[in-house]
Parts: sequence; C-alpha cells; structure tokens
Amino acid sequence: VEMSVDLDHTPRCLLVSDRSSFLHEKNRINSQVEQLNFNYKVSLLLPECGSTPSHLDSMLNNFSTFYLIRKLPIYELLDKRFLETAVYQGCVYGLSYRTRIDEDICVALMPNGHLCLSLDKDSFQVLGVEGKASRFSHRTKSRYVVSVDMTESSMVPGGRGYLRLLTGLKSRLPLKSDFLLSHHPGGGASLQALLSRYDWSEHKPEVSTHALTCLSCPTQLTSIPPNFDPHSFLEWLGAVDADISCENSSCSFLSSLACPEPKTMLSQALRVSVCGLLLPQDILRLIQEIRCYLDQPQLQSWVALTVHGFVDSPVSWGGREHGALRGGENFYTLLMGEDHTYHLHLVTGAHDTCPP
Repeated sequence: VEMSVDLDHTPRCLLVSDRSSFLHEKNRINSQVEQLNFNYKVSLLLPECGSTPSHLDSMLNNFSTFYLIRKLPIYELLDKRFLETAVYQGCVYGLSYRTRIDEDICVALMPNGHLCLSLDKDSFQVLGVEGKASRFSHRTKSRYVVSVDMTESSMVPGGRGYLRLLTGLKSRLPLKSDFLLSHHPGGGASLQALLSRYDWSEHKPEVSTHALTCLSCPTQLTSIPPNFDPHSFLEWLGAVDADISCENSSCSFLSSLACPEPKTMLSQALRVSVCGLLLPQDILRLIQEIRCYLDQPQLQSWVALTVHGFVDSPVSWGGREHGALRGGENFYTLLMGEDHTYHLHLVTGAHDTCPP
C-alpha cells in the first residue's frame, strides 16, 4: 500500500496562555498542574547558572520513585486488596508502558480512581462493557474509550458493574501489559501486595544536567511586556532543550530557527531535566523551590520550567481523552519571574480538547 503524508503543513496545536502572580489568591497554578496526571519529563532552564543550586538539586533528586510491572494482567487493577490499600487510600498513578495510543490498547489508572481503557473496535466489542466512541475516530468509529469510576457503588467488589468488568478482563479480553505504577502518599508499601505477585522493578527518576555557554536569549524575558509572543518563546525554548542552535547561520542547512528579537547573550546557562513517571505533587514542590531560588539576589530574574505529558497516555488534562496521530503534544511551560509573576503556556496537539 502506498501512503503519502503531507509534510508541507505543521500539525495544528492548541495553545492557552495565562499571566498572573503566585501572590494572587485566585491563581490557578496548583489546579492546572494537578490536572496533568501523567508526566514523563520536567525541564528547567536556569540563566547565568553554572551548576544546580543545592536546594534545587536536592529536590530534583528526591522525586517519588515508581515501579515497572512486567506483563501485568489488567484485571489485577480490580483486585480487592489493591483497591482497599491503594486506590481508596490515596492517589494511584498507573499507565500502560510502551503502548501506542493510535494502534494499541492503552490503559490508565488515574488518581481519582478512574480506570480508562482506549481500545480498538474489536477489543471493545469483545470486552462487552459500556463505553463510547473516541472523539478522534470520526466517521469510522475505529476506536472506543471505556472509563469507569472504581470508587462508585456499582464498582465495589462484588457489585454488578465490578463483576461485569472483571469477567470481561479475565475471560473475554485477558489483557496484559507492562505497567508503570506510583502511589502518593503511601509509595511502595501500598502497592506491595500487587507487586509481590509479578516481575517488577523500582525506578528513580533520572536527573541530567547540561551546561550551556554563550546562549542567545530573548531580552524581554527579564521584563515581560503585554505583547509578549508565546509562540516564538516556546519555539526558542524547545530548540534550547533539544540542543538545536538558534544562531541561524547562512551556511547552516540544519536549522532555520532564530532567537526572537530583541535578544541578549547569556555567558552561561544550565539545562536540567528529570525523566520518569513524575507526580504532580513533586512538580508543585519543585515550583515552590524555584520561587525560593528566585528570591535570592542574582544576575538574572527568571526561570523556565517545562513539563511534558506522556505522548501515548489515553488521557490528558483533567482526565479528558488524549489522541495522537502525528504529534501527541500535551505539555506546559511556566516562565517564572523574581517578582512572583508567571506566564503559563499550556499546549496540546490537534487530537485533544482545549487545555483548562
């Protein structure tokens, strides 16, 4: 079969921007951070910084650990003891690992107790439980979403809805998947009963740093004007994070990206990233540490933080459906100033609902 892909047009994305202050009693930072449940990478850009400040380094190296369970039968997420010791007692974050949202069966267990399955049409019909067509399958209805609230009365072990889903996942559609799992605040102790029955490994989020020199930087980041262009800023920041030059040399055919004008030159900067299954609670603690860092006298007066959600998670902001064909973006960037002001930019791909 011959396929052609239109590469002349960049896939459409949705961008929502918000400008406020941490001191404003109605700022929505906490709620917006908490709504993106499944995060795989946090990146920081620290201007005029040669090494990670000690208190930030300590925070970055103390993100919650997570677990990888190999070939977990999905019906085990309905185990009575697991529900009682983990799901009902705190926030469980679970996500099928290395499954692709556009062609595989993807599963997510959200901190509010909702279990979400993104299924192809045949699997949905075999499972035999109530669901709905994907918002992004259009006329073909080739993909379906099943979402159940494990905390509601019908899903109590022994209840009608519980038994129907358990039978479907045990007998009609016995799904197995490598599965990422984390729990707040109980951690591994709350998950031990489930972990003990399968092959699992514990992982600590991986921290990496990269020192930059002579970095072109938009001048206006030190004093953000009302007409600040978020698209140009995000493009520049993405290039910095990907280690792509924005010098736009006439002899270079690799990149036509350029630093937005007016610009200045940073003698040094530090790029720090953390990768893993990252919990929103840890990201909120990191934001608080950055605010403390910005309170200290220094040459520059801003820090940029970017949080990337998993491309193939079946859910995005607030548990709403996430879809991916070409992009799968779901990330946010927080540009923080020394005066407690911030610019928040939330981005999703074309196959997503608008961020909150």
